[in-house]
Amino acid sequence: MNNAPHLLPNELWRLDGRGHGELVPWKPGDMITGARELTWLHLNYSDQAARAWLPDADLLERPAAESLFDEETRPRVLHHGTGLLLTLRGVNLNPGAEPEDMVSIRLWVDERRIISTRKRRLRSIQEIRDALQEGHGPESSGQFLAMLLDKLTRNIGTVVEDLEESMADVEEKILEAPGTDARQALADIRRRAVSLRRYLGPQRDALARLVSERVSWMSMDELFRIRETADELIRHIEDLDAVRERAALAHEEFVNHFSEQLNRRMFLLAVVTMIFLPLGFFTGLFGINVGGIPGAQSPWGFWGFCLSMGVVAAGIVLFFKHNRWL
Repeated sequence: MNNAPHLLPNELWRLDGRGHGELVPWKPGDMITGARELTWLHLNYSDQAARAWLPDADLLERPAAESLFDEETRPRVLHHGTGLLLTLRGVNLNPGAEPEDMVSIRLWVDERRIISTRKRRLRSIQEIRDALQEGHGPESSGQFLAMLLDKLTRNIGTVVEDLEESMADVEEKILEAPGTDARQALADIRRRAVSLRRYLGPQRDALARLVSERVSWMSMDELFRIRETADELIRHIEDLDAVRERAALAHEEFVNHFSEQLNRRMFLLAVVTMIFLPLGFFTGLFGINVGGIPGAQSPWGFWGFCLSMGVVAAGIVLFFKHNRWL
């Protein structure tokens, strides 16, 4: 095992071809025996010992071995000789992590050998480990690949379903009482949906290419399972697109709601201004300190002026109501 405690360990699994697997004590540099058995070598690509050992281990050609430690994480499928070189992504379901912070896994798969590299834990790999220990794991390299793709896609589906439920909650909040919390939640959903969509698009293309590849060690049943997984991934991407569209519509509804509120307030201010503008004119006119102001000498002048201002204000209000501006 790897001596660095902060690194995930390197593992060697022996698969008996009947669904059971055994974790064998091993470290980079040890000889791998049992060539007739299906072997799964699971490495940490950030481990310098593994990086230095694999290209010279004579397990596969050097370019393919170096590709397993490549920093490029874009999903891809490459048919090389009798094997397949793959780069895949899964959602990050580790505690405290964001699901859209995708975890990459690189694989070499041929008839008798599976070599995978990763840096962080991936739930789909742990599920395969558990299945091997319980005796109902993959029986061949083709089944391993089909099972891994299925579990990666199912975990993606779980995240997409959670995103759809969150979108439904936000839509309900916007309809009931739009506020800052709903706006922040909507922005978070849009960000997550865009991020997942950006990562899953290339994986869909990679699975489409994998379905079209023809390798001798992969059965028709395994190809059928991979094709079904590819279709399921396409449905998840379509669901993400639907979430993005719903988020865009919800954001538009959110903006329209606040625009309507702003328009109502501006209209109310305009009405108040229209009512008091003529009143302000008259009060300013009658408030000038010059002789000859009508009613200045009458004891009823002030009350007559107030009454006339009330009549003017009532007339303006009636005019607005007649034209249905109020």
